[in-house]
Amino acid sequence: MFSRSETNTLHDAADIEKAGQAPVQPKSELQEEIDDRNPYLCTLNPEDDPKNLPLWRKWAAVLTISSASLCATCTSSMAAFTETGLVQDLHTSHEVAILSVSLYVIGLGIGPLFVGPLSELYGRNIIYRTSYVLFFAFTWPTAFPPDIATYLVFRFITGLCGAAFLSVAGGSVSDLFDNQNVATPMAVYTISPFIGPIVGPLIAGFIVQNADWRWCYRTLLIWQFVQTCFLFLTVPETYVPVILKRKAKKLRKTDNPKWRAPIEQQSHNLARMILYSIYTPFRLLLLDRMALALDIWSALLLGILYLAFQAFPIIFMDVHGFNVQDTGLSFLGIGLGMFISLATQPLWNRLFRETAKQHGGHLPPETRLLMGQVGAVLAPLGLFIMAFTTYKQVHWIGPIIGSIPFGSGTIFIYTAVFTYLVTAYRPIAASAMAANSAVRSSFAAGFPLFAGQMYHKLGTVGATALLAGLMTAMAPLPFVLYRIGARLRASSQFAVA
Repeated sequence: MFSRSETNTLHDAADIEKAGQAPVQPKSELQEEIDDRNPYLCTLNPEDDPKNLPLWRKWAAVLTISSASLCATCTSSMAAFTETGLVQDLHTSHEVAILSVSLYVIGLGIGPLFVGPLSELYGRNIIYRTSYVLFFAFTWPTAFPPDIATYLVFRFITGLCGAAFLSVAGGSVSDLFDNQNVATPMAVYTISPFIGPIVGPLIAGFIVQNADWRWCYRTLLIWQFVQTCFLFLTVPETYVPVILKRKAKKLRKTDNPKWRAPIEQQSHNLARMILYSIYTPFRLLLLDRMALALDIWSALLLGILYLAFQAFPIIFMDVHGFNVQDTGLSFLGIGLGMFISLATQPLWNRLFRETAKQHGGHLPPETRLLMGQVGAVLAPLGLFIMAFTTYKQVHWIGPIIGSIPFGSGTIFIYTAVFTYLVTAYRPIAASAMAANSAVRSSFAAGFPLFAGQMYHKLGTVGATALLAGLMTAMAPLPFVLYRIGARLRASSQFAVA
C-alpha cells in the first residue's frame, strides 16, 4: 500500500485511495518456511497480475473509472441549476431546493466510510457495479419526482451510491500500472472529481435554458446507463487479494480442495471494520491539531466552491443580465485554472525528485506543502479579483478572469493537503482521508444554504471579499506547517515522526 515512491505526487494520490489496506512487507524467513509447509497457498503469477494486461485494456478501464467519477461529482452541481424548476413544479421554497445539492454532497462524504471496508473484503469490481447500478436506479425518482420529500431523500441516497468512485477508484488505477507508468493515468483520474462540479453547470445551463429542468436528470440517466454498461465490459477486477481468492476457489473445484488464498486465512469482521472506519477519523480530528487545521482549510475551500453555484447566478444573472445558459458557461474560468495547475505537475515532480535526492531518497512530507503555499496565495487572490470586478460597470470578463487563479489554487491546495495527510499519517492514512472527507462534505453542504442571504445582504463585492478574507486568514497555514511540521509530527500520537 504505502511502498509508492515518494518522489511523485501522483503516486501518492494512489496511496490515498488504497489507504487502509495492509502494507505489503517482505517475506521473513519464518514466513517463507510457512509457505514451504503450505504448498496450496495461492500466489500471484504473471498471467494473474492486472499490471500485465494489454495497454489498451488498462486505459479503457482508467477512462471508464474516470468518467464514472466525473459523472458522480457532476451530478452534485447540476442540481443547482434546477432549483427554480423545483420551486415552481414541486411547490417548495428556494431554501429547501438548495438541499438537493447539500444532501447529495453529504452522501458523497459519508459513503467512503462504508464502501472502503467493503472493497477490502469483496474487491473493487463488485463495489463499482453494485454502486453504479443503484446510482442509476435511484436517479429515476429524482428525474420523475412526485414531491419534494421523495426527491430530496433520493438525492441523498444517490450521493451515497456515487461515493465509491471517490474512495476506491484511485486504487484500481494504481493496481493497473507500475510506479514508472502510473503518473499519466493517475493524473487523468485525479482531475475527474474536481472537474465534475464545474462540468455540471455547463451541461445544466444549456438544458434548463432550452428544455424542462427534469431533462437534467434524464440526461444523467442516459449517461449512467452507458457508464454502467462500460463498467461491466471494460473494468476487470484489479484487487490482488480478491484475484487470488477467485483463483483458489477455481483450483479447489478443478484440482485440490486444500487450495487457499491469503485473504481466506485472515479473520475479518465487517462490523468491526466499519466501526473502526467511522471511529478513528473523528478521534484524529479531536486529538490532532495539525490534521484538524488542514481539514478545515480544505473544507473552507470546498465550501466556497459549492457556494459559487449559488453566487455565480447572482453575479452574472442579476448583475450582468446573463441567461441560464451563459451563467453555466461562466464556470469555465475555474475549470481552466484547474487544467493550468495540472499542467505544472511535471515541474513539481522534478522538484520532488531533486529534494528526495538531497535527503537520501526520502522526501520529507512537509515538501508537499510547497504546492499548498502557491495555492494559499492564488485562491484568495482570485477571490479578491472576483470581488472587486463584480460591479455592474465592470466588464463581465473580470470575475471570470479572477476565477482562473482561484481554480488553480484549488488544485494546488487539495494536492498538497491530500498527499501530506497520506505521507504524514501513513499508519492511519485511510482514516486521515476519511476525516478530511467528512469535514469537507459538511462545509460543502452547509455553505450553499446561506449563500443567497449573504450575497443579498452584503452585496456581491462584500460577500466575495468576505470569502477572500477567510481564505487569506488560512493562507499562513502551509508556510507555518512547512517550518514546524516535523516537530508536530514527532509529538503526534498519529503521525509518523
